[in-house]
Amino acid sequence: MDLLENCKLTPYWWDDVPRPVVVDNPLPAQVDVAVIGAGYTGLHAALQTARGGRSTLVLDAEEAGWGCSTRNGGQVSTSIKPSFEQLARRHGAERAGEILREGQRSLAWMGEFVRSEGIACDFHQVGRFHAAHNAAQYAALAARLANQPKGLEIPAHMVPRAEQHGELGSDAYWGGAVYTQHCSVHPARYHQGLLERALAAGAQVQGRCPVAGIECQGDKFLLSTPRGQVLARDVVVATNGYTGKATPWLQRRVIPIGSYMIATEPLPDGLMDRLMPRNRIVSDTRKVVYYYRASPDRRRILFGGRVSHQETNNRVSGPLLHADMVNVFPQLRDVKISHSWSGFVAYTFDELMHVGKHEGMHYAMGYCGAGVGTSSYFGMRVGQQVLGLAEGRTALDGLAFQTRPFYTGNPWFLAPSVRYYRWRDQRPV
Repeated sequence: MDLLENCKLTPYWWDDVPRPVVVDNPLPAQVDVAVIGAGYTGLHAALQTARGGRSTLVLDAEEAGWGCSTRNGGQVSTSIKPSFEQLARRHGAERAGEILREGQRSLAWMGEFVRSEGIACDFHQVGRFHAAHNAAQYAALAARLANQPKGLEIPAHMVPRAEQHGELGSDAYWGGAVYTQHCSVHPARYHQGLLERALAAGAQVQGRCPVAGIECQGDKFLLSTPRGQVLARDVVVATNGYTGKATPWLQRRVIPIGSYMIATEPLPDGLMDRLMPRNRIVSDTRKVVYYYRASPDRRRILFGGRVSHQETNNRVSGPLLHADMVNVFPQLRDVKISHSWSGFVAYTFDELMHVGKHEGMHYAMGYCGAGVGTSSYFGMRVGQQVLGLAEGRTALDGLAFQTRPFYTGNPWFLAPSVRYYRWRDQRPV
């Protein structure tokens, strides 16, 4: 069977929302705020500054939202990967608690933003089933839920393996945890709604206009692009997994990692109700994680993960992901792939997103593969910081943004790291 027969190598989400065509107006000679990157972070920052009365220009190397803002799985969580104990060892207990609260705020804030702005993007609180890939991981999940730090508790409950089919029609796991507040969204519809609101607020958004260089000129910044130069009083760098040579200090601090996804062809009637009866979003406890969900119309499975040690193309990644999906759902063995695509997320060396200011330029990035909510929230906060608003402060402000000796943005260490984590994921404990 040819799994890729008639397969599209573009995101499933783009069928509903093709990449927007924004009119290429002449670049202004000078603006109050220049934002580099037209994904969730950049557009939320721009929305704040434009509504705050600042002339705002958003520049992107591709079409607006071409990157992971419309290539992700549409899963929204609290998104802080390190545990309280890990954060407390690094930053102290008080700041650790505040960092985790920022993640909780991001989830609540995004839901309120979508509702208050009236963005039709299939945003629903469906809950997450976080599946344990072995018995030891189930025990570890249960222990974490039973010992949540006081004041940081989140609604969640364990589902033992004997009851797993109530959440997931699979025998591949040892039970798991349900986080009831996590949400799903149509990422491209969400991005389109955000783009429309930024434009309506007066922000100018220019795609296909990469920033090649940035020079400091007194108290302002001169941005060079193929279409001319722009002088800006404030700059926001919102490039995440696509951070490049124009900002070398930031490029040394984020690790671009390809994340791959497939969509199945429409499933037979009734099958989805057996595979995903509660319509949860799903992830698992592997270090090299799988994540998946039903499409908004519950006709297809959208399945994602890391499929190779090195980056590969979507014709290679599609069948590999299909094999991984069949390991979870053998019922899908004969179901073909309708879409196979990928995008770059940005990891950091401490597995924490970072918000700050370097050489006078604002930045927010490094969401470690779980940034739908946090990229929106921290983009908004950075916009507030540009406006000088007290509410723009975050618990991440001023944290050291780590790099490593000899790292310049090419993750040469990624392949051996993936090999090690795959070996570790296969162990029974």
